[in-house]
Amino acid sequence: MVKNDKEIDRPLGQTPGRRSGGVRAPRLRKGPVVAGICLLAVVAASAAIALRDKPFRAPEVVAVAKPEAVSVPVEALAAKPSNPASNGGPAIIKVNPTEGGGAIVIRDPSAVGQNPRMAHLPDKALIEDSATGPLPIRAADGRRAFDVYAGAWSGARGARVAIVIGGLGLSQTGTQEAIGKLPPEVTLGFAPQGNSLGRWMQTARREGHEIVMQVPLEPFDFPNVNPGRNTLTVDASADENLKNLRWTLSRTTNYTAVMSYMGARFSTSPEAMGLLMAELGKRGIGYVDDGSSARSLAPEQALKNGVPFAAGDAVIDAVQDRGAILNKLDELERTARAKGFAIGTGNAFDVTVDAVASWASEARKRGIEIVPISAVASDPERG
Repeated sequence: MVKNDKEIDRPLGQTPGRRSGGVRAPRLRKGPVVAGICLLAVVAASAAIALRDKPFRAPEVVAVAKPEAVSVPVEALAAKPSNPASNGGPAIIKVNPTEGGGAIVIRDPSAVGQNPRMAHLPDKALIEDSATGPLPIRAADGRRAFDVYAGAWSGARGARVAIVIGGLGLSQTGTQEAIGKLPPEVTLGFAPQGNSLGRWMQTARREGHEIVMQVPLEPFDFPNVNPGRNTLTVDASADENLKNLRWTLSRTTNYTAVMSYMGARFSTSPEAMGLLMAELGKRGIGYVDDGSSARSLAPEQALKNGVPFAAGDAVIDAVQDRGAILNKLDELERTARAKGFAIGTGNAFDVTVDAVASWASEARKRGIEIVPISAVASDPERG
């Protein structure tokens, strides 16, 4: 039998539909098809939400009342005792712990440090008003200026060098040069006798610097050798020393610690240093010892009062010569490679600023990380 033209033109494997009176091939109804598609869409959306990298809710503060009186080791805190925000993991912070009670607050570490874009603005929760100006104070949730205003660093365990350059605010031109030339990882120290400290603080913080406030302490041969106005002395009353200390603390904001200015005699008195450290511990401020006195009682008094502490390994510009300063900086590098970190202190002399800026650029190429002072401070509150 000869096939007609329509059969020849049909695609392979298809059969002709039947005419009226035959059985029509079943058709899929639109309702079940649409329902199936919607079900698949809902399942896909749910899977996407479950597998997304970030949850809808960011970690918030969670308070646990009456926790067991046990210590909780946190590797992130040990890796970087001075700035939990850079460790990447949650920090466990004790708030007003008491024996057998208290509260433990678990916080997203990014909530502790300050947003870099806001670094020049003081956190109002960390300020107490006084007759002389704003004083640092612990926030109600336990945060300290030492944590909130800490400078950024990598958190790595390589060789680290912290450099603190003091004397800013005394010379307007010198202060501007130091802030402009020094890399942001270098910590800047402000002299309380300086001018326009609030403006310079904001400029320094905008440029990424961590800052400390220098506090004048009694040296030997005082007053022939005089650190300046409102010096704390061994023979002064406790009230007088507290008044002078609080004047210094109120000169500006956004600093993590105070650093001794002179103070060879003052630092040997347990009563005088105990008073100083008790005030710093209460206010959440660290202490930087320039390391010039081997008899300083600062380390033990800082530990006793829960004060973050760092001691200098070398004064880099005791001799104001570029070659001598570079040699001191090289010594710091060797110390850092040997023990993990080193701390140098100096002043905002032109020769010092130029030498530090040049050395820091080359040191990075040799694998040295320049870090803010808080990155190498020991913190009794974090073990």
